Amino acid sequence: MTGLKFIKKLIIGLPDWSHPSNKNESESPDIQPLWLKDNIIHSMTKVGKLYIVATPIGNPRDITLRALDILKEVDGVICEERREGSTLLKRLDLPERELITLNEHNEAEATADLVIRMFKGESFALISDAGTPVFADPGAYLIQEASMSGLQVVPIPGPSSLMAVLSILDFKLGKFVFGGFLSRVPDQRRQELTRLRGLRLPVVLMDTPYRLAALLDDVEKTFGKGQRLTLGFDLTQETELIVRGTPAEVKKAIGPRKGEFMLVVHGSPG
Repeated sequence: MTGLKFIKKLIIGLPDWSHPSNKNESESPDIQPLWLKDNIIHSMTKVGKLYIVATPIGNPRDITLRALDILKEVDGVICEERREGSTLLKRLDLPERELITLNEHNEAEATADLVIRMFKGESFALISDAGTPVFADPGAYLIQEASMSGLQVVPIPGPSSLMAVLSILDFKLGKFVFGGFLSRVPDQRRQELTRLRGLRLPVVLMDTPYRLAALLDDVEKTFGKGQRLTLGFDLTQETELIVRGTPAEVKKAIGPRKGEFMLVVHGSPG
């Protein structure tokens, strides 16, 4: 649904001023019905905003003061899973807020409802389970439709696992590639790694905790046994580990542990 369609849905139910029963004799005869409807929309005294709020990636004390203020003030919090959103608000000792689920199953319907509610004056905060929203999370479509409809989208920056792992690299970083989540299929994953290797730039990868070992094996097969890596494991948590070395060395250091991670493959000669 485009931004224009959102507006059309918004004005459904307004009376048809061209109908005789809805005319006001005191109104100027040159006033047109469409003008009246547009005037009502544009004269709204309060239009809501969409805040993109970064939340802690592990340590709850990493939340920013501005993020706390926004989460206290908004009418609702948009999250991928209601349980995760509720847990986060409790950890941050925040008052209860309406939690709106936004995921791949309801994205179009939820987006339509949220945009209309923002035009009616409500504001919302979009969060992810951890860190900065939209990176490998739902939300891009909502941002697109909100901005196309003329609504203000406000970034509230803060914790980011990507920026955290980049900040502890032991080499000068210029350009890099965010590879994100690769295919779960081993052959396809190795093909993607081969393409990334050809870019000859540092590559940032992420995956689910239980696929770390397989990812390290594929990196070794694709980039070579001597390829240098930096792994950020359970960043900002008490179990945090920063491991630097070859794929085999990183795999040995992590052992059977399972946790969230960001893996940086240092620049390759190609």
